[in-house]
Amino acid sequence: MKKMNIALDGPAGAGKSTVARMVASRLGYVYVDTGAMYRAVTWQVLRLGVDLADKDEIARIAEHTEIELKPGAEGQTVLVGGVDVTDQIRTPAINQAVSSIAAIPRVRDILVRKQKQMAAAKGVVMDGRDIGTKVMPDAEVKVFLDASPRVRALRRLAEMDAPDITLEQLEEELRRRDTVDRERSVSPLTQAPDAVYLDTTHMSLDEVVDYVLKLCKKIDEGS
Repeated sequence: MKKMNIALDGPAGAGKSTVARMVASRLGYVYVDTGAMYRAVTWQVLRLGVDLADKDEIARIAEHTEIELKPGAEGQTVLVGGVDVTDQIRTPAINQAVSSIAAIPRVRDILVRKQKQMAAAKGVVMDGRDIGTKVMPDAEVKVFLDASPRVRALRRLAEMDAPDITLEQLEEELRRRDTVDRERSVSPLTQAPDAVYLDTTHMSLDEVVDYVLKLCKKIDEGS
């Protein structure tokens, strides 16, 4: 199979990161978790106590924050300035703030530039909200993963170590985030015209991964 780029888009909790990581592992590709990059910037902003309305300062932080994504035995490790923040960027506080920070045009421009650099050599699996439309519009494989809000909330709850949050609260948070992501003026959550829509509500993780791999093979054979 020729080396290609794979773009996975979709709303929060649709399983994009897990699927992308597994597909990358099966193909020997590099996995780039763009959501983790926005979360890393959000973690740095909150750590520094920056006003979320100060877009200029947040953009400055995004430009100068050193983010490393490294594969590990238990998944991807996220480093900010050499500090492991893998667990810290998945807290409720980050969940609540990340969409507003990701909606800042300059922040998106900065991180999209970094993501494009990562994809230049091909052999990349990248997931996010605007990968197929903005970051890798020329990706050979594009899939838009979706699922019902309740199923997405169940999946996200299983990933979190937050005993105080209920399924209902998480589902409402995901619905709110969907609205923010779809209605933002810069790079909104949108299915690329040439992306394959895949509803994973009733699919197992292995079924989704196999679907994406078969799609890669089909596209490769048709090239």
